[in-house]
Amino acid sequence: MQILRRPLLASAFAGALALAFSASAAAQQTVNFWYHVDNAENTKLMDELVKSFETKNPDIKIKAENVPWNNYFDKLFISIAGGKAPDVAVTRLALQPQLLEMDAIEPITKRLAAWPGKADLANNLLDINKASDGEYYYMPLQYVAIYLYYRTDLFAKYNLKPPATCEDFLEAAKKLTLPASANGGTELYGFGMRGGKGGHDNWGPFVLSQTGFAPGAMNTPKAVAANSWYIDLLRKHKVAPPSAPNDGFNEIISAFKAGRTAMIFHHIGSAKSMADALGDKVSAVPVPSCGGGRWTYFGDESTTMFKTSKVKEASWKWMSFLSESDNNLKFNEATGQLTVTKSGALKVPQPARFVKATMDSLAFAKPLPLVPQTADFVSSVWPTTMQRALNGEITSAQMMDAIDKHFNAK
Repeated sequence: MQILRRPLLASAFAGALALAFSASAAAQQTVNFWYHVDNAENTKLMDELVKSFETKNPDIKIKAENVPWNNYFDKLFISIAGGKAPDVAVTRLALQPQLLEMDAIEPITKRLAAWPGKADLANNLLDINKASDGEYYYMPLQYVAIYLYYRTDLFAKYNLKPPATCEDFLEAAKKLTLPASANGGTELYGFGMRGGKGGHDNWGPFVLSQTGFAPGAMNTPKAVAANSWYIDLLRKHKVAPPSAPNDGFNEIISAFKAGRTAMIFHHIGSAKSMADALGDKVSAVPVPSCGGGRWTYFGDESTTMFKTSKVKEASWKWMSFLSESDNNLKFNEATGQLTVTKSGALKVPQPARFVKATMDSLAFAKPLPLVPQTADFVSSVWPTTMQRALNGEITSAQMMDAIDKHFNAK
């Protein structure tokens, strides 16, 4: 019996170990997470965040998948329809109505209220993200707000201040529109107008500051006049380059850097390249107020949790981890956009003047309407009608009528 005792003890010990390992494996939860960044170097930053989280939370494994941008949202909606959504995904505010209509996403209101990091989120971010039913479904991850870049060297040369109103903007644009003979051999325009795709967020400060998308709002005399004012920057005052109807992002950025335009609208995503190219010859301020109102475009990405998730507490831990100060800074290293935390904003790599212009814009920054029609408005309705109006093919009233009908067709 004595001889048999050790093998029996060893066998019992091995069995206990197997049970322990089995219990540990069973206790570990896996969170499936979808996101998008542009290159392998940025994927490494996400891998570092995953490793840091898993070290602090050994009972949770993050399965992070970098989904190509060109089919990111197609893949997401197909997965939802097929009952195979991830636990957590990066998404945008414009998609929230569709996700709610599909009953696809989990409210995080109670979890958010109890989260210690809530007070560190930048002012107004949660208000912007609140759904129409009063609940919160999105955890802010990164954001941008359109602001005005201006060439400080040109403004100083002509003794101008950055514009605070539409009237200031037009006055500065006129003074900064010069023939080559009066500007050292380079033709200069006051405003780099983006008439091609993406230009809706340049148009918005001048027009959406004075109207909205409710039925008939685009057709009011005030709204039509605001749109005419914007069109006249090119057609009447000629303070924008003749190429403006077709100019997109690359064209307005390159002309601004080359000193062929003095003002453009964009966001902090281009701040590093601006500072690298121009140094202290470029700065930024919030968009001007127009007609007593102020509006700028709010661009965002957030994380959201799906109702089909079987690991909601683990998913919430991962979502909140990504929105904490230092972790959120690292995430935004991969995207070039702005951290969502007040404490993190003091540490961002972008020059402080661009961060300040962004944060000062939050009080009046808004997304486009959270309705399905917005996608076509951005991709086709706005650029097509804007280009036709800038080319004199349709009137301001006809353009605004087309936009109203797009959003409010019966």
